[in-house]
Amino acid sequence: MKEILRCSWVPLDDPLYVAYHDTEWGTPVYDDQTLFEFIVLESAQAGLSWKTILHKREGYRKAFKHFDPYKVAQFKEADIKRLMNNSDIIRNRRKIEATIQNAHAFIQIQKEFGTFSSYMWSFVNNTPLKHSFSDHTQYPQYIDEAVKLSDNLKKRGFSFFGPTITYAHMQAIGMVNDHTTTCFRK
Repeated sequence: MKEILRCSWVPLDDPLYVAYHDTEWGTPVYDDQTLFEFIVLESAQAGLSWKTILHKREGYRKAFKHFDPYKVAQFKEADIKRLMNNSDIIRNRRKIEATIQNAHAFIQIQKEFGTFSSYMWSFVNNTPLKHSFSDHTQYPQYIDEAVKLSDNLKKRGFSFFGPTITYAHMQAIGMVNDHTTTCFRK
């Protein structure tokens, strides 16, 4: 049986991580609710490992109303206090508040552009960027498109979404195909 080659960053001893890589990472996403899910998760990851967030994903799904931005935008101080006591998510008040703030900004972008997807994908001319890295150590910290998108998101009220997080987000949702050249997903 032929060995499946994956990106070198995938911890092969973690079935959840392997499944994420094999079925989600780098696959183009156009559904607004899924895009909001990744925004919530990526901003929660700031300063932490993706593995930590991936293993708390179900907790986030429950805590943040299945990533419905309209429901999250309605969260009040009582919800923040409840979330601060929820060990199934990262209990960082600033990140929780940013998620609520980002939900408001997300909805405003939807109103302006029809869908958040239309807005976001316009930063890559609606076509995934394709890089040819042989190893994940060649990934830059961020790319120009991530800087432009991050700056625009900040102007529109987003927080916890700088260029590095934006680039990771773009990779995750397939705006950028950064599967390494030897990966079966390339």
